Amino acid sequence: QFTTRVVSCRAAELRPEGGGEPVCGFQVVLEDTILFPEGGGQPDDRGFIGDVPVLRVSRRGPEAVHFVPTALEPGTEVLLSLDWERRFDHMQQHSGQHLISAIAEEMFGFKTTSWELGRQRSVIELDTPFMTAEQVEALEKSVNEKIRDRVPVTVRELAADDPEIETVRSRGLPDDHVGPVRVVDIKGIDSNLCCGTHVSNLSDLQVIKLLGVEKGKKNKTNLVFLAGNRVLKSIEQSHSTEKALTSLLKNGPGEHVEAVKRLQSSVKLLQKNNLNLLRDIAVLIARDFKNKPAPEQLFVLHRKEGDSEFMNIIANEIGTEETLLFLTVGDEKEAGLFLLAGPVEAVENLGPRVAELLGGKGAGKRGRFQGKAAKMSRRGEVQALLQEFISHQNPEA
Repeated sequence: QFTTRVVSCRAAELRPEGGGEPVCGFQVVLEDTILFPEGGGQPDDRGFIGDVPVLRVSRRGPEAVHFVPTALEPGTEVLLSLDWERRFDHMQQHSGQHLISAIAEEMFGFKTTSWELGRQRSVIELDTPFMTAEQVEALEKSVNEKIRDRVPVTVRELAADDPEIETVRSRGLPDDHVGPVRVVDIKGIDSNLCCGTHVSNLSDLQVIKLLGVEKGKKNKTNLVFLAGNRVLKSIEQSHSTEKALTSLLKNGPGEHVEAVKRLQSSVKLLQKNNLNLLRDIAVLIARDFKNKPAPEQLFVLHRKEGDSEFMNIIANEIGTEETLLFLTVGDEKEAGLFLLAGPVEAVENLGPRVAELLGGKGAGKRGRFQGKAAKMSRRGEVQALLQEFISHQNPEA
């Protein structure tokens, strides 16, 4: 917590990180703050000004701008509270990144070109087209040795024109930077220009787990990692999944993979058999219709189990010179697929109207119009439309 004073407050809008409508609120500047504004690859802090939640902290030149939903009176003394769990998580990931980057460069000459502190995992972009599994393993072993060595992490400030800055690892300063330059030192390992929040000793990182590498952009490699409490949470989540699978598969964790492979093989066989049965059913349905003494001008069919091939087999078997076919598959109360087949002119005229009634989209040619339907419950309205069309075409009917 920290006591400070409100300097300014003005109305503003905040765009949510996940998208959506802007949120109305206020941008508040304080005399000083303990909430970190986003920057340097690290997300911003959260907290409260009094009992008012801080929804975003951003940097505007030398100022930290706090977005809050309620106006605060300039000149008012306020108590600022920090969401420590979020802050400490960011400290662990950021210090972990400094350590990994320094050791990766020392061991293999891989320089860090950027990094991202994500909500669930963090990613370091390394200036190398690939990284072997053996290198990842060696790097993980080395960084965890440094954590066990309890190496101190310190922060110092240098004047912007101090020649020592040239000896410090850096990806450059923002164009609007003002004031002294902040340097984060991991004793004997790294010295880095950084505005972010860090632990005071590597032992606070607890442990680092390198999850592996992914192909990056422009011959770069993305190294994915977890640090500190995120490793514990990941183990807890994996253990819960393991327990659930043990209960479902009725075997031990070491046999889960083979059990799932067997299940996948069984499912593929069942799907193949099911598809063959659907094809046979489609042929029988069509033949039954064709064997009627006086074939009807409209054929309507809905089946929950089915696909586009099922509907097209029926249309092929029946033929569409004289009969108008309206076929649908899927859950009657949800979304599904439809096929309208018949005389070319009739299908061209009715197809778009059928799609509109079903709340879907479709396309077609040569007497067939098919697509997706969002409102399968309106099939009855489509059938009435088709029946009315046939009646107009053939008044005697």
